[in-house]
Amino acid sequence: MGYGWRVAAVLDGLYKAEYGINNAFGRSVMCMHAGKLLGGNSAFAHLGSYRERDGGIDAEVITERHNDDPNYKPLMGADVAAFSLRGKSQGNTIRLEGSATPMPGALFWAVLTRLDDKALPPVGAVGQGGIVNGLYSIHLRTLDGIDGGLSGVMLLLDGRILGGDAFFYYLGSYTSANGRWKGEIVNQEHTPAKGENPVFGGREVGIGFSGTCNEQGAELEAIALAGKRSIRLTAVLKLMRPA
Repeated sequence: MGYGWRVAAVLDGLYKAEYGINNAFGRSVMCMHAGKLLGGNSAFAHLGSYRERDGGIDAEVITERHNDDPNYKPLMGADVAAFSLRGKSQGNTIRLEGSATPMPGALFWAVLTRLDDKALPPVGAVGQGGIVNGLYSIHLRTLDGIDGGLSGVMLLLDGRILGGDAFFYYLGSYTSANGRWKGEIVNQEHTPAKGENPVFGGREVGIGFSGTCNEQGAELEAIALAGKRSIRLTAVLKLMRPA
């Protein structure tokens, strides 16, 4: 770490991120933790770092596709893009501007708004053979003939779950050891999603799960309580970057 730089621990937390370049606009979640920027949405993961310097914030981020669905179009016209950003925080908001490699000369902007993560369940214990800390893509589908599902990103960190996508954010906890894990997640909206996802939109959804894990990822089976409705789910997680 060079002179004049320090990790801005006060900025650590889970954020809703809104961003754009030219006429293109996107939305995701972003977790700031110990100098790392890790987040994403239903199709792309964000992997980067941040530092506070001279009263502002410098950030470097790479976006990578994790969902092959062609209906999800890349903001920059490329599945991998790199960003160099500079900005500052004010209250619960961080505003950043900078450049993106696929569109030299165009101004990229981002606004990060802190989400309320006080409702996190107690942190679980992780033992030998437990799931690896890191940012994962998650692809979840409903069972029993119900048409629905979610894809997004999930940060697993020492028994804590933070994650989401363009409309939802996840808070939860887990325990893990010997190639297995189990836990609970609360899925909430940060942006109204009922028209986009009628199964999960418009309500807070509690999810209890259990499954298997290894060094590359995990699988799980779950029961989600969406209002008075009980929904069986299955999901696959793939490790994008260790944390």
